[in-house]
Amino acid sequence: MVAERLLNEGQPDGQPNVQRENSAQRDEQLLDEYSRTVVSAVQRVASAVVNIEVHQRSNRDRATEVAGNGSGFIIAPDGFILTNSHVVHNASRIIVNLPQDRDYPAQLIGDDPDTDLAVIRIDAPRLGHVRLADSETLRVGQLAIAIGNPLGFQASVTAGVISALGRSMHSQSGRLIDNIIQTDAALNPGNSGGPLVNSAGEVIGVNTAMIRPAQGICFAIASNTAKFVAAWLIRDGKIRRSYIGVAGQNVPLHRRVIRYYNLPLETGVLVVSTEKDSPAERAGVRDGDLIVGFNEQPIGSVYDLHKVLVGEQIGVTAKLLVIRHTEKLELPILPAESPSR
Repeated sequence: MVAERLLNEGQPDGQPNVQRENSAQRDEQLLDEYSRTVVSAVQRVASAVVNIEVHQRSNRDRATEVAGNGSGFIIAPDGFILTNSHVVHNASRIIVNLPQDRDYPAQLIGDDPDTDLAVIRIDAPRLGHVRLADSETLRVGQLAIAIGNPLGFQASVTAGVISALGRSMHSQSGRLIDNIIQTDAALNPGNSGGPLVNSAGEVIGVNTAMIRPAQGICFAIASNTAKFVAAWLIRDGKIRRSYIGVAGQNVPLHRRVIRYYNLPLETGVLVVSTEKDSPAERAGVRDGDLIVGFNEQPIGSVYDLHKVLVGEQIGVTAKLLVIRHTEKLELPILPAESPSR
């Protein structure tokens, strides 16, 4: 009787709480729709997700191999597979296991530790492949689904949302990777290199890392970065980058300087130090200079500077725009090829 009274409380003439029942039905419908969305997205991409078994020579005994595994996904029907650099770097043997339990030896096409991305290739027939989405259209809060092989459990699926966009993290080479996606879709060792997909089953990122002590803080390399890097690796086996030899940090610009020189951005790159005999030192860049432009392109961050220092800029004279104290200077600079790590 008490339970019935509580259920009917606040309703005229003791009628059941119709509003609550309707709300429960709507919740159930929403849950079903969510489930259908996840299932549909997984079905579209799961056949292209692979397990990568990696064998490396032991540092102590070169005759002994140490085995590990990670994830990857097929990006082209002719066998190209995208994964993380740290999964396959320095591998002596790579074996790819397809979802149908077929094993194929893989060839390393190229890897880029600076972005933690790599491309390998297998010779196999009738391969399904994924579609890479435009990561610039992503929004915080949208559905994110991770597929991979955590701890050896193949084809595991976790779902969550995009928690943040535009994060930065350091790769194992020490270079800063920008435009990182943060998600709460659970990742574990073995998920590395697997796809992060949207509700349409399109790849929006490459799962790469998680913060071990934390829960729900995981990271993926944006699909636009992956497209750019994969294209270079397939074509050349590596990515050539130019560099000018400065260590810098993002800083706000003084409002008076912005107004006086009509600068388009409110931030710049503070030169903390210059490498000896580097392009920057030869161009006359000094510690404390503020870099605000490169070849007519505004520079507001270290990431902006990295973006313009592409392979085509190697050995081509450019104009570096800096603010020194309150003076604006245009320094001719000759970027060199970034030394291999």
